[in-house]
Amino acid sequence: MSAARRTWLVLLGLVLLSFNLRPAAVSVGPVLEEVRDGLALSGPEAGLLTSLPVLAFAVFGALAPTFARAAGLHRAAGAGLVAVVVGLAGRASVHDDIAFLGLSAVALAGMATANVLIPSLVKLHFPDRIGRATAIYTTALATGLTSAFLLTVPVADLTGSWRGGLGVWSLTALLALAPWVALSAHDRHLDRDRRTISFGEVGRTRLGWAMAVMFGLQSLQAYSIFGWFAQLWRDHGYSAGQAGLLVAIVAAVSIPLSLWLPALCARLESQVALIVGVLTSYLVGYGMLLVDAHTLAIPAAILIGVGCCIFPLVLTLIGLRTHTADGTAALSGFTQSLGYLLSALGPFLVGTIYGATDSWTVPLWLLLALVVPLIAVGAYVGRPAYLEDQLGRLQPAVRD
Repeated sequence: MSAARRTWLVLLGLVLLSFNLRPAAVSVGPVLEEVRDGLALSGPEAGLLTSLPVLAFAVFGALAPTFARAAGLHRAAGAGLVAVVVGLAGRASVHDDIAFLGLSAVALAGMATANVLIPSLVKLHFPDRIGRATAIYTTALATGLTSAFLLTVPVADLTGSWRGGLGVWSLTALLALAPWVALSAHDRHLDRDRRTISFGEVGRTRLGWAMAVMFGLQSLQAYSIFGWFAQLWRDHGYSAGQAGLLVAIVAAVSIPLSLWLPALCARLESQVALIVGVLTSYLVGYGMLLVDAHTLAIPAAILIGVGCCIFPLVLTLIGLRTHTADGTAALSGFTQSLGYLLSALGPFLVGTIYGATDSWTVPLWLLLALVVPLIAVGAYVGRPAYLEDQLGRLQPAVRD
């Protein structure tokens, strides 16, 4: 396979893979009430269901770099997609609550594996175009996220069941497998000639822990929003379809911003002001919901969507804060696995507090308060630093 053809195939693979990395996690939200009724899910089971994405990222995110070194980056990404297909198709057909949760975990394990490996694929194939390549795949990710919120309810209505609304995403994941089958025949491995950076070594750096905390706090926000805000707006007078549309607005805001923010992030010497500016939108958006979640729903959704754009910035920083693909894989695995472990508390606490109080006031104040430490740690991560430098492994820096 020629180098040019491989480059285009990698780009196509990244776009299709990224599109399918969020429906497994967020498509349940718009039909959560119907899923709970259909499977007789208890309150704790519903809370666990909304927390499963972050738990899967915590466990399988830590294992993904080792898996990629053994199997190859392309094969590992393809295997992740296979798990997504099997899990999504399976959970749409079962009638048992435990089986539904188990198959959801399978799909999310595949999603978590691929999610951790994408920054390494970008670093490996596009080392001098990190910002632009990240912009492409984060935009595809945002498009998939928006589509899941926008289309799940209409497809469920069209097929007459929430099962159709959830199962359709297994078909898009199946289509995404094609380029990875071709790439697997010409796989690329992480650097085996030098001593690899271990999970524990990343844990001995300030940068590693700061990235993990930042990733965890931003994921706590995102999965609380995408797991529960459809229900929030339903409780404030909107129909299931309208509530799904409002959450789709949150996700859709990141589509144009994901095309612009990563490239801007890569051009800046310090990203502190950019990070703080994006996160301030959370504070204003949550404030609007506390004042009037019905009347101010649309402007609040837009501002909260801007806040959610901290996600592509963190992914860009994973590549910018390392010198090598191996360093990127190590930092990505540490950041995402521990970060998602921290964030697992978010949707579970939001669901538990909402169930206990039958009100969204306390959950919204909790999310608002947690933006403050996110801004603080973002101010540290936004200053230039490199993982290998903090480990004493000096490398020539590669920047956009």
